[in-house]
Amino acid sequence: MRSRFAINRMLAKVLGVLAISTAAHASGPVPNPYLAAQTYAITHFDSAQSNAFPYAVPSGTQSTPTLAFPQAPAGPINLMTLATTSSDYMWGVSATSVGYIDVRNNGFRRVATLLLPGVQSALVTLLSGLVYNPLLPLVNPIATVALAQTFLAQLPLGAGGGFPSAYSVVDNSNVLYINAGAQILALGYSPGGLLGPSIQILRSLDMSTILQSGESITGVVMTYDGNLAIVGSRSLTIVGRNFGTPKGRVTFGSDETISNSAAVDENNAVYVVSDKLMRKVVWTGSTLSQSAADGAWSAAYPTGDTFYTLFGSGSGSTPALMGFGSDPDKLVVITDGKKQMDLVAFWRDAIPSGFTNRIAGQIPVTCGLPPTYTGAIQSDQSVATNGYGAFVVNNVSTSNTGTSPLVDNLLRGAPGAPPAPLGVQRFAWDTQTHTWSSVWARADVSSDNMIPSVSAASNLVFVNGFYPANNQGWTLDGLDWNTGATVHQTILGPGPVGNGFYAEIQYLPDGDLLFNSLLGPMRVQEPGGAVLP
Repeated sequence: MRSRFAINRMLAKVLGVLAISTAAHASGPVPNPYLAAQTYAITHFDSAQSNAFPYAVPSGTQSTPTLAFPQAPAGPINLMTLATTSSDYMWGVSATSVGYIDVRNNGFRRVATLLLPGVQSALVTLLSGLVYNPLLPLVNPIATVALAQTFLAQLPLGAGGGFPSAYSVVDNSNVLYINAGAQILALGYSPGGLLGPSIQILRSLDMSTILQSGESITGVVMTYDGNLAIVGSRSLTIVGRNFGTPKGRVTFGSDETISNSAAVDENNAVYVVSDKLMRKVVWTGSTLSQSAADGAWSAAYPTGDTFYTLFGSGSGSTPALMGFGSDPDKLVVITDGKKQMDLVAFWRDAIPSGFTNRIAGQIPVTCGLPPTYTGAIQSDQSVATNGYGAFVVNNVSTSNTGTSPLVDNLLRGAPGAPPAPLGVQRFAWDTQTHTWSSVWARADVSSDNMIPSVSAASNLVFVNGFYPANNQGWTLDGLDWNTGATVHQTILGPGPVGNGFYAEIQYLPDGDLLFNSLLGPMRVQEPGGAVLP
């Protein structure tokens, strides 16, 4: 007789197949033919930056084993595990290294590793030792601000505090493109050779000769004609995947900063937001244009406040696209830069008749907190979208150390550490009235620092939060997309393994959790919670 867990797992697989088979009948992002896979070949999952995946996830509650540890440990920090051209393998990307991971037969085994330029294995050992004590796996060893600052000082962060390889992409030849320092690296995997499987740097592009003085690389995305769009902190550059001379480049205001990635549509429009302006820049195939004649535009959005998030002002979200194909409203959405943020939608194309503003609609985000609440409601995370639905989280706690959110998120769970932030909210866009409305809000749900994601097949949105009650610690919670009810929970425990530290929340095609832990990615069997060797 099959167990309830086995039946739930089988049901999840069936739902996943049904979701994929019906996807052709629903509007969604146009697959980019130059990506390695339709899902997970780019940070935020697809070119529209939706943070939605097509796989079903079983409901229920489970806990990981007390001594669970990532099967593919890597130096901190691990923001995403990316698809390859084979469903048997994935690219693991961290702030210190890149790995190639075998995911066959319910496994999760690193078969090759390459340290990023300038990183020594001793540094990885030092960093891992600072955040994890194998003798006390349920205790956060970073118990003071000084220890957190020591850890961060050792990290190879880019200029401006960005994570190396934060916004990466894999092409249809299975080449991984990442930023590391002032370079864009093209990495390839070789399955054999004298020394066995290996990862090689195929080529590198020195961006220091291209970027403006004092500018840094934010990330890299892919156009629909197979070029790389490199987002700088004050620019956008189009480069061929062979790293020749840039094909197009535009620069933005010296008083602006871009800290998020970009969305790309099937017509090669690139949507990028700075701390002051939302822009649509158009790659024509020969020119990177900001001309209205080519469909480009820029628009101011509410900003100017400062708040306790990673970058402190402006939008904290990568632009996400909503509306595709024959859908009536084509939008790009962000959260704005007010202390208590709004969800903002912009018309992507021509402003419709009867409207005069590039901003199609905006609505305050309350996260269910009381009207008398005067603290910040702000986010470092992108808007998770599914159809005309949008989901946002609050990343600002009621108190902090006064140093940085990075410090606070490393301290989470230690005695005397600031409490985890609370509050999430789901919205819907009405294509008849062209307005936002709130569907539900949960002021009791914590979304500490990970990027929320949506299972389109299971109609669930996932967040990672911290709950000190009963020493529960870190949890991965699945909320019903329509009602907000908690229908899935994976309890990860109070130790540092459960801290995703700004990473993506991912699930595999069979419904297993792919948890991008601070210490490395790990595969958690769902349902059940087992972490197999």
